[in-house]
Amino acid sequence: LSVALLVRYSLGLTEEGAAIERAVDKVLEQNARTADIVTEGTERVSTVEMGDLIVAAIESGN
Repeated sequence: LSVALLVRYSLGLTEEGAAIERAVDKVLEQNARTADIVTEGTERVSTVEMGDLIVAAIESGN
């Protein structure tokens, strides 16, 4: 999400920042979690895997 803030506010790319936020929301709705936020009933993924899932969500149009 910090990348979304950077893109939105530092670079002035509002829609691109929103796309990142939507992608993160979509991946979290699919129950993927990194080790620092994993809970019972969610799937633990590495940070690389999480990044790949977010990129895939962006590429699919969220």
